[in-house]
Amino acid sequence: MVLWRYNNDSLQASEENWPEYNGGPDKNHFSALRQITPENVSQLKVAWTYRSGGADTLKNSTQLQCNPIIIKGILYGVSAGSQAFALDAATGREIWKSKLQDKTFSMTSRGVSYWTDGVEERIFFGYGAYLYALDAKTGQVIPSFGKNGKIELIDGITRPGADDYVISNTPASIYQNILIVGTRVSESATALKGDIRAYDVRTGRKIWTFRTIPQPGEYGYDTWQKENHKNIGGANNWMGMAVDTERGIVYAPTGSAAFDFYGGNRKGDNLFANCLIALNAKTGKRLWHFQTVHHDIWDRDIPAPPNLFTVTQDGKKIDAVSVLSKQGFMFVFDRVTGKPLFPIEERPVPASTIPGEQAAATQPFPIGPEPFTRQSFTTKDINSFSADRAEITAELAKANTGQAFIPMGRQRTLFFPGTDGGAQWGGAAVDEHSIMYIPAKENPVYSSLVDAPPADDSKALKTGKQIYLNYCGSCHGENREGNHDGTYPSLQNIGSKYDEAEIRQIIAKGRGMMPALTQLKEAELKAVVDYLFGKNTSLKVPKGEKLSTVPYKHTGYNRWYDRNGYPVSEPPWGTLTAIDLSSGKRRWQVPLGEYPELTAKGIPPTGTDNYGGPAVTAGGLLFIAASKDQQFRAMDRNTGKILWQAALPAAGYASPSVYAVQGKQYVVIACGGGKLKSKSGDQYVAFALP
Repeated sequence: MVLWRYNNDSLQASEENWPEYNGGPDKNHFSALRQITPENVSQLKVAWTYRSGGADTLKNSTQLQCNPIIIKGILYGVSAGSQAFALDAATGREIWKSKLQDKTFSMTSRGVSYWTDGVEERIFFGYGAYLYALDAKTGQVIPSFGKNGKIELIDGITRPGADDYVISNTPASIYQNILIVGTRVSESATALKGDIRAYDVRTGRKIWTFRTIPQPGEYGYDTWQKENHKNIGGANNWMGMAVDTERGIVYAPTGSAAFDFYGGNRKGDNLFANCLIALNAKTGKRLWHFQTVHHDIWDRDIPAPPNLFTVTQDGKKIDAVSVLSKQGFMFVFDRVTGKPLFPIEERPVPASTIPGEQAAATQPFPIGPEPFTRQSFTTKDINSFSADRAEITAELAKANTGQAFIPMGRQRTLFFPGTDGGAQWGGAAVDEHSIMYIPAKENPVYSSLVDAPPADDSKALKTGKQIYLNYCGSCHGENREGNHDGTYPSLQNIGSKYDEAEIRQIIAKGRGMMPALTQLKEAELKAVVDYLFGKNTSLKVPKGEKLSTVPYKHTGYNRWYDRNGYPVSEPPWGTLTAIDLSSGKRRWQVPLGEYPELTAKGIPPTGTDNYGGPAVTAGGLLFIAASKDQQFRAMDRNTGKILWQAALPAAGYASPSVYAVQGKQYVVIACGGGKLKSKSGDQYVAFALP
């Protein structure tokens, strides 16, 4: 056993720890522990459970996406009620839980960050619009950090016409004494700037800023329209980063510029949106970058943190970095130079039919590694046992479909894989042999563009229904019907679940995937709440500062299901794929998850929609929950064969952590549910051998 040493870098050497989000600075979800093996994994039993508190089991509106960290026998995580906590990792006994009470935005946290200098130990926790420093031993706020123990994340990223919505829901990265922070901002035209920032871990003093939408004189400024740095937001790092601790390089992916589905007001390739950016961790200086989508009008954010590993090509070992895409692609680069390790082709893609839009003429397609999802959806790909195949075929014949990167128009446009993947925020695991394990999904999603209400005077939005359709209808439906799987819940008969004060709070603070609608003035807020409760109030909106606007809005993230509730595409609908990163070839692919009622009819496992990542061990196993069926599975990492599975108290839409205490190996998963119409929970469940 390797003993723990003082600094963060040496923490990575201890096999017993899981010291960072996704396992370490390389974000490989990997543990070198070998006690649990394919031969004995069938003996796994529940070792302990912990109720973190805060679950809304009545409305099923809370989630847990946390990947807890474990250091020297202490587990640090986040509750369903968005409070940080520390547990005895061997027993689940609570040591402390924070009691933060800021009036801030709701968020679903994916975990915390840890730092030590060998004497002091700190936990950094994103709580809504703030980043807190907590004493790791007591959970108490450290008042000498920032302003009274916290950084206000909005400082430095405001711009004219923006709202004020910003949260930190993915743990910050740490290099030496530098805290490197990305944020989530809204995806509407009113989004704040997406700058990446670094702070001193002791004082909270800002050290550097990397502007993802360049200013005049900066590299990339000419890939935008003039002055876009003043009137466009987004291009933010919400998914997390990886750090090469030996070289002092941080690898930061970014998402789309806002608004996600129309870019007529930001003509050009739009650097550094949709990029993998290699930065000097000490200075924030750009070393190299690669843009995975030019002028994104498809919401094709890089969806997960990068992975750092070593490959062998032509007999040479090369330190590499990769990112995944929602399209099912993987891009792999030399970690130092940014040179692609597999060819990438710029291929022509269709032009836009929307007036004012100017789609990129080409997009990058990696020739290797092999895609981990299918790349098109046509009539031959319709589910063979769909309940209403004829109707689906007729609808599909009228839609734009059949290839990637079809610009959205007024006609129904198909995204396949869907708008949230392909790959999603759970990311991929990489083992010591540079085999990558990627959970993904393949659910068709459709949308289109329609005219947005004019916003040039105070009469622009004059009824609660108009306000609802402008801000809420694209997700919750024109008639408040929501979508079939509950990702966007129905708002019909909302009074049976919520009172008006609760709805006002959700609109003001956000919840789950929904950002806070801070751009609404009081009269607008009252009108939309009235509408949701059956009163279509007319109003005259007070004049004030004009917010950023675009002339179009989209008609929703419409996942396409048949009348029985199953995706209209041929299975698998969720997969787990193993890829050899040296050759770029698939080793295997298996369905991830199942619908028991279909399996009972003799239909092979179809896979399900999934959220969360895997953990892979040197003991030969891969652990993953993620699936809609509420199961936690252990698989043979060489074949994908299921060796063990257990039912969870709620679906585990999170990534497991693997660790040991006094020589005993554990695997723990957060069971929060709350998505895909599954029940909410608040438990962490740890498993171990008897």
